[in-house]
Amino acid sequence: MNSKTGWARVWLMLAVGVVSLAFALSMSAQVQTESTTTAGQASHEETVERGEVVHVSGNDLVVKMEDGTIRHFPNVPDSARATVDGRELGIHDLKPGMKLERTITVTTTPQTITTVQTVTGKVWHVSPPSSVILRLEDGTNQQFKIPKDQKFTVDGQETDAWGLKKGMKVSATKVVEEPQTVVEHQRQVTGSMPPPPPAPPADVPILIAVAEPAPAPASPAELPKTGSLLPLIGLLGSLLLLASLGLKAIRCTF
Repeated sequence: MNSKTGWARVWLMLAVGVVSLAFALSMSAQVQTESTTTAGQASHEETVERGEVVHVSGNDLVVKMEDGTIRHFPNVPDSARATVDGRELGIHDLKPGMKLERTITVTTTPQTITTVQTVTGKVWHVSPPSSVILRLEDGTNQQFKIPKDQKFTVDGQETDAWGLKKGMKVSATKVVEEPQTVVEHQRQVTGSMPPPPPAPPADVPILIAVAEPAPAPASPAELPKTGSLLPLIGLLGSLLLLASLGLKAIRCTF
């Protein structure tokens, strides 16, 4: 018994699916839908940000902005590129001291999507002003909600829901305009290498220590070649004479 009940449920679900599919195919075959997109004039807004690389660790980037603020850019993707001195560099090629400039261009384009739905059939039943049941070309009946101020074309003339009668062949067109805005962001990063350290000026004097030789010891003074020993002999004679006179005086005393 349970087996029969289970199979009955399966067949019921399959039947509902087939009916739903047939209804969807009927809708798509009888109601024609066409959509067009009209673009307006686009506007562009450009923003330029400048900064200097302070720290790079893996995919994290720290930049000191032009106004002095510090900004942290976490998880910079490997696909991001910066044009530095004509070379395409990734996040792992950046070095502290590099100058970066990011230009962000925002393009805003207004668009209008126009959707036109058209249906043709014979009036089977009408409940003005809210709904109408039409017999479509494939012999099926389908109910439609009537939008406010909807017009129907009957034998080349327009009428509203109150003018519909059973058996009338009518065609209705529904036009829906939906405005929307498309915003596109474009980012471009350029930069330059840090300047090399300044070289020392060419006119700065360079001091070189030079050891001076020690002065030679002074040699003893030599007598001039014109000097003579006669004064020395005279001095010695005088001393001997004085010594003899002294001895004579001592003897006379004793």
